[in-house]
Amino acid sequence: MPERVVVVTGGGRGIGAATSLLAAERGYSVVVNYLSRSDDAEEVVAAILKRGGRAVAVRGDASETE
Repeated sequence: MPERVVVVTGGGRGIGAATSLLAAERGYSVVVNYLSRSDDAEEVVAAILKRGGRAVAVRGDASETE
């Protein structure tokens, strides 16, 4: 089965963090996108890894198209 990957913009806090955790629970590898709060994103990644999931935090401005 191919690896399933999801990118969650704003994945370090609030609804984005909850979405990241749920996606990991459902077997997705998660890219936790953040703009300025790297600590929050890294906490979500740590929680996913602790539960046996796969995740990485990536800084990027999802509002930029170019």
